[in-house]
Amino acid sequence: MRSAFNIYCDESCHMENDRQPVMVMGAVWCALDKVHDINKRLREIKHNHQLPGHFEVKWTKVSPAKLPFYRDIVDYFFDDDDLHFRVLIVSDKTQLDHEQFGQDHDTWYYKMYFEMLKVILQPSLQYRVYLDIKDTRSGAKIRKLHEVLCNSLRDFDRSVVPHIQTIRSHESQLMQLADLLIGAVMCANRGISPDTSRAKVALVRHVRERSGYSLTRKTLLQERKFNVFVWQASGAWRL
Repeated sequence: MRSAFNIYCDESCHMENDRQPVMVMGAVWCALDKVHDINKRLREIKHNHQLPGHFEVKWTKVSPAKLPFYRDIVDYFFDDDDLHFRVLIVSDKTQLDHEQFGQDHDTWYYKMYFEMLKVILQPSLQYRVYLDIKDTRSGAKIRKLHEVLCNSLRDFDRSVVPHIQTIRSHESQLMQLADLLIGAVMCANRGISPDTSRAKVALVRHVRERSGYSLTRKTLLQERKFNVFVWQASGAWRL
């Protein structure tokens, strides 16, 4: 039997006309047989900070009062060898001209998802992919993404990626972890402004220190713990 892994994916500012030039999509992944233990440890960290087990970890909830808690969540990610993260950064999506190259934003979006996931996926293993529910088009989106992934991998019998589904972030602590790490990367790439929360600045700094990376530059392709890919539009993508 193939070893099985779960991949929890999320994204930030992926819409075409949201007036945000930076787009980030990322994924936390781990072996299927480690999910229970990881969830248990995340609940223990919440308990240690007097937070209920159902408390939802989110980048938007990072605050001075909860900074020690979020630092502990980040530390747990880096200290647990079973947890991995990959993130794709698009520095300026306003530079895209989809019409010129015969595609729409959705088609490009699926290509970016494959670019983000392809380093994680290995043909000898099996993956269950979970996406955060964003809108009412989620059903169509996952069917198309499943098709694109399997065709790109030549996984025509869907033995490598048998399962893709959307879930609500409050239902999955690992999805919440993905949201937190993606939020830190997004904050670093937008740039720190005077309005940025001090707690978020401190957490970005902590992620930088623990990862050893700037969060704005790509890592080596072989990096398995905290892999960063900065996508640049080539001549066939630019305006």
